[in-house]
Amino acid sequence: MIGQEEATRATAPIRVVKYSKVLVSVLEGPDKGKQLEAAGKSLSIGTAECNGLVLQDETVSRRHCELLPTAEGIQVRDEGSTNGSFIGGARVEAATFSAAFQLRLGQTLISVLPLDETVDREQTVASRFGDLLGASACMRELFADLTRIAPSNASVLIEGETGTGKELVAESIHKASSYANGPYVVFDCSAVPPTLVESELFGHERCAFTGAIASRPGVFEQAEGGTIFLDQLGELPKGLQPRLLRILEKREVRRVGSNRTTPINVRLVAASNRNLLEEVERGTFREDVFFRVAATHVYVPPLRDRLDDLPLLVSHFLSLARPPRQLQDIPDHVWDMFRAHRWPGNVRELQNAVQRLLITPERALNGHSQRSVVGPASAPVPLATARPKPLRVARREASDAFERSYLERLMAHTERNVTRGAAIAEVSRQMVQKLLRKHGL
Repeated sequence: MIGQEEATRATAPIRVVKYSKVLVSVLEGPDKGKQLEAAGKSLSIGTAECNGLVLQDETVSRRHCELLPTAEGIQVRDEGSTNGSFIGGARVEAATFSAAFQLRLGQTLISVLPLDETVDREQTVASRFGDLLGASACMRELFADLTRIAPSNASVLIEGETGTGKELVAESIHKASSYANGPYVVFDCSAVPPTLVESELFGHERCAFTGAIASRPGVFEQAEGGTIFLDQLGELPKGLQPRLLRILEKREVRRVGSNRTTPINVRLVAASNRNLLEEVERGTFREDVFFRVAATHVYVPPLRDRLDDLPLLVSHFLSLARPPRQLQDIPDHVWDMFRAHRWPGNVRELQNAVQRLLITPERALNGHSQRSVVGPASAPVPLATARPKPLRVARREASDAFERSYLERLMAHTERNVTRGAAIAEVSRQMVQKLLRKHGL
């Protein structure tokens, strides 16, 4: 029987979306004969090992392009490659195809063939889950997963790039779970010196080590009856991982310097911006700990894979301003820049960009150059009175301004090391040199 004081949790309606399976085959190039099937998920193509389809062609960029399933068909999106992506002899930045097509990347020719077989994906009808926002297909699929995962008591591993909102996912899981009335305790495994991690996690008794002048509970005891969120789990020292495994298996914790164990009732949610399965293969993370923590597993997509969510996210950040602002306050050329930007810092970077846009509209994407948003000699223009330029002019200025701004930050970050900069930008060294010459840098 449910107590009267217990809140009723609403469940977002779920719909099932059918995606055609796609057969991707390499017809020409060093990887000729390579094949794989993609089903309802984006497929990145390039020479970097992190891609879904890894090529050996030296004329292909590290992250060359991406195939994305949509309701209309398969979308091809170039990822800023050096040599471009071509279909039927035409270079494409983004295009959607409902039938089979061939894709030319450098010396590699790829066939993309939709199959008769389909795969079902569940999506929520709602465009939010807790404090998470998203109307794109990948986010609605994530929300559907979270809707099923949250009510359980299973451990959860959240993976995704920096700035994608992994902590928001953890908080939203906690609020939608049976542990919602208990504490929510956050522990960042990368923010504590290795010598103190054990004490912070498990607690210690008085005189357990030098400086331990009093007994202290660890974060697992502090989270009793609630959720503990271990951020940056991949940074947890390997020597402590067996103790974490014991807690998860025995549901009890032993403080440093004590022989007594304390039973605990805690739900574990962990996050990492590393691929922990790859860390397991490298031997830097224990396999048994991984499979215990990843009883359920979700991936938060990067912002570049959900650009359809830009208006929703920007509108939300504008609503937090004082006074609140509207989407109509943003000039068209800023939208062009936002859509062209790669967002390496993901949603966190977008939030910062919107804040800067309201304070210093000439420097939305960085704090260095007026050229980042407006033309080279433009003076700052208040958002409410900005008059849009012709699209072709605004697009060219935004593109040139973004390139220059990006290069300035890239060279500052790498201390003008072109090779390192090319690796970070995932383009060839020659491409970086060409752009530096273009912008007089």
